[in-house]
Amino acid sequence: MIPKVFSQVIELGDGRTITLETGKLAKQADGSVVVRMGDTMLLATVVSARTSNPDIDFLPLTVDYREKFAASGRYPGGFMKREARPSNEEILTMRLVDRVLRPLFPKDYHAETQVMIQLMSHDENVMPDALAGLAASTAIQLSDIPFEAPISEVRVARVNGEFIVNPNYEQLKEADIDLMVGASKDFVAMVEGEMEEVSEEEMADAIKVAHEAIKVQCEAQIALAEAVGKKETREYEGEASDEALEAQINEAAYQKCYEIAKRGTSKQERGEAFSLVKEEILATFSEEELEEKGDLISKYFSRAHKAAVRDLTLNEGLRLDGRTTTDIRPIWCEVDYLPRTHGSSIFTRGETQALATVTLGTSRDANMIDSPTIQDEERFYLHYNFPPFSTGEARPLRGTSRREIGHGNLAQRALKKMIPEDCPYTVRVVSEVLESNGSSSMATVCSGTMALMDAGVQMKKPVSGIAMGLISDGDRYAVLSDILGDEDHLGDMDFKVTGTADGITACQMDIKIKGLSYEILVKALKQAREGRLHILQKLVDTIEQPNADVKAHAPKMVTVRIPGEYIGAVIGPGGKHIQELQKESETTIVINEDETTEEGIVEILGTNQEGIDKVLARIQAITFKPERGSVYEVKVVKILEFGAVVEYQEAPGNEVLLHISELAWERTNNVEDVVKLGDLLDVKYFGVDPKTRKEKVSRKALLPRPPRAEKKPRPEKKQTEKSESKQ
Repeated sequence: MIPKVFSQVIELGDGRTITLETGKLAKQADGSVVVRMGDTMLLATVVSARTSNPDIDFLPLTVDYREKFAASGRYPGGFMKREARPSNEEILTMRLVDRVLRPLFPKDYHAETQVMIQLMSHDENVMPDALAGLAASTAIQLSDIPFEAPISEVRVARVNGEFIVNPNYEQLKEADIDLMVGASKDFVAMVEGEMEEVSEEEMADAIKVAHEAIKVQCEAQIALAEAVGKKETREYEGEASDEALEAQINEAAYQKCYEIAKRGTSKQERGEAFSLVKEEILATFSEEELEEKGDLISKYFSRAHKAAVRDLTLNEGLRLDGRTTTDIRPIWCEVDYLPRTHGSSIFTRGETQALATVTLGTSRDANMIDSPTIQDEERFYLHYNFPPFSTGEARPLRGTSRREIGHGNLAQRALKKMIPEDCPYTVRVVSEVLESNGSSSMATVCSGTMALMDAGVQMKKPVSGIAMGLISDGDRYAVLSDILGDEDHLGDMDFKVTGTADGITACQMDIKIKGLSYEILVKALKQAREGRLHILQKLVDTIEQPNADVKAHAPKMVTVRIPGEYIGAVIGPGGKHIQELQKESETTIVINEDETTEEGIVEILGTNQEGIDKVLARIQAITFKPERGSVYEVKVVKILEFGAVVEYQEAPGNEVLLHISELAWERTNNVEDVVKLGDLLDVKYFGVDPKTRKEKVSRKALLPRPPRAEKKPRPEKKQTEKSESKQ
């Protein structure tokens, strides 16, 4: 017997709907829901432990998003036909959902919590990542887990000046704004996306459109939970507290931390000074008190430290390193630092440093994406590495982290719109973060721009990026340009903005306070623009425009198109011809077929221009197609009994038979009476002879035709004697 099912329909306003359904699947989870749009279906579940681990002071939340290949009727790639580690695209979706959910759990809720979202059915006209946040939040609303308010996430795209909520793949290709926004009914919590040089006001308009759609989706979650029967929020054991102890620690630490923050010292110096204050406070307690309340003392010290630093900025407009709210840290840049890379640069801003490299390749080096929802390739991609030494730490290396994938994706989106469409190369940028104290992802954008220009990639415009912060106590607020790592932690908003001199290309925002007005948001974005342009000027001062050509040791790329019928001839049986040609010319040759034009796209990559020219000449020879009625210079390469084999001079290797009958108007008994080996001569091309079905060329057609001899009168026949006698 099928259990009772509850559902709620969300209207998107253009005929499309989203359906929330619960009661049928995964009933042992604390909360579960199926979200459906078109034929795309997501199953989201949430489970949270009934008890907390007393040894941790944070929320151990795991958000997991997986796309099942069966959802689109496909098999997983690889030897083991099974979904394995999550793809980059899945990890990016996990991060989008986690960043909105995490701040809405109670601060003192530390129970192990797991949100799992699975794509069970995929409709190619519906992008499932835009539904993941809605699915996760609905599952939580159907549970008894403590959570502040329902949230949702939507994608907003602007196509031909019109905003579309949750567009399909084809619409997104035409969009100049692609934003993912996460919010509750009352406030926006997260924004991430890419744009084509739009203004700050246009970006704010897109956020407003998204927020209005999210409000409707939050109401639907509330209605569904009420229809099912809203569960009482579970009781849990919160953090221990001691108001008297907190006041004592604040009294001992606040002013000292305020004075240290006001000195404007380096990260290491102030870190040591803050640690010394903490040690002095700890020394005032007995071993028994530290054993019992050591964790509380540390927590209350952190609160006093945070309050002091925030108040310094709000009261005096000063920051930890002595800057004002709008100051950018000192910057120095360098290009062409690494002698054998195809392009390189160093970008250093304060205590943050990124070393970027560029590698140029063929289409064979494209980054292949093969997931249940996307089958594509990237001809431009960026990888971001964040080793422990960049923050002065020694910790285990456990492969590429979710953070590295997320920051690399942001930098890639910032730069990719500025790579010209006709760039012949596959381009890989790698950012090695060597020092970090505030926004290494934005340093990656800056170093990536310079490395691309150093490599000779003809970027449309240079791109810079800046990380901004916000501190607010409700009545007062301060927008901080170029934030430090500490300011990221203690602030109320962390937003990163990248762009050219003409507009924004990408952004990522995490907003930690409620009720942030759009006026403050736009002001913060405009202040970010001023800082971004300041940084951009530093980049342009270092390298004004892309190098005109690639470096001498970097491969040069030439792309030619050939008729599809000649692809096989260029490749040869079993790849014989192309392999020999690559070896002889010391180049890499890649051939792809353009199904639209039915042409072959030949990419020739090599460091030696002579080798590239050799390949071009060979391809020209193979694909050479003489025109009927045209005259060509040829060279005699072989003498036969019935003619001469001649080679087109403009297509070496392309040969045709000049038949003995086409050498001269006079009868030719011996070919060598007219031409000899190595002779150069002109011939006329007549196309394919219908009789022989072979190509026909003629030398004699270009020679004056000799005049015909006059016909002699036919002699009269003499009558024979026999005939006369008959008469």
